Amino acid sequence: MSEFSSDWLYLREPADAAARAGRLLEPLREFLPADFTVRDLGCGTGSLGRWLAARLPGTQHWILHDHDTALLDHARAALPAAALDGSPVDVVAEQRDVTALRAADLAGTSLVTASALLDLLTRDEVTALAKAVVEAGCAALLMLSVTGRVELSPADPLDPAIAAAFNAHQRRIAGGRRLLGPNAVDVAATAFDRLGATVRRAESAWRLGPDQAELQRQWLEGWVGAAVEQLPELRPVADVYLQRRLEMAQAGELRAVIHHGDLLVLPPSLEVAA
Repeated sequence: MSEFSSDWLYLREPADAAARAGRLLEPLREFLPADFTVRDLGCGTGSLGRWLAARLPGTQHWILHDHDTALLDHARAALPAAALDGSPVDVVAEQRDVTALRAADLAGTSLVTASALLDLLTRDEVTALAKAVVEAGCAALLMLSVTGRVELSPADPLDPAIAAAFNAHQRRIAGGRRLLGPNAVDVAATAFDRLGATVRRAESAWRLGPDQAELQRQWLEGWVGAAVEQLPELRPVADVYLQRRLEMAQAGELRAVIHHGDLLVLPPSLEVAA
């Protein structure tokens, strides 16, 4: 799995919070009992838990999963202590491989959550996760998976080439694993649908304006850097492109829409209103 610094995760948290599809929460609230357990996969610093726990009523027991113990320490200490209705929220952390979770591991769990995770998985791993969730009778809220679309304003003739190379990098083979990258939302939705679950999709785009120059800078450096890693022959023009884009961001002249997708999954016996 990819490594992410806590600094980057905290920097992106406001953009994540603004992008998340809040309209998926109402059917989720209707499904959850008054006392429930959530497993947050690949929790990072706990950004999703901080956003979600205070938006759901009921007594909540959060189990945070990540392979990075430092991030787990951050996350465990930072979730809210109270739910939407004032009910208590308690938190434990477990270091484990989230790709190895099966239905038996989810016993007693009402909700499985993840943020910016699906695109880092393989088709087999997403299929196994879907099978585990459905067999366990859980709901799932899977948020902020990249979908491959980026809109920069003003546009630049090199935007499509950089985007294509970045998307290819997202689908690369890493450690013998073929990552899903921008295909992840479609693959996950199909996997859950085939198992009879009810799936609702929603757009969750970052919309970065001039007041987010530092996030724009770090995102641009990562976006262009991954494109060049995938297609090294881009480097001469990409270096100039990146410098031009960074100067625009610093001057407050750049706007960026980075598209993501969210999924709400409810067990097969339930229906979600259109």
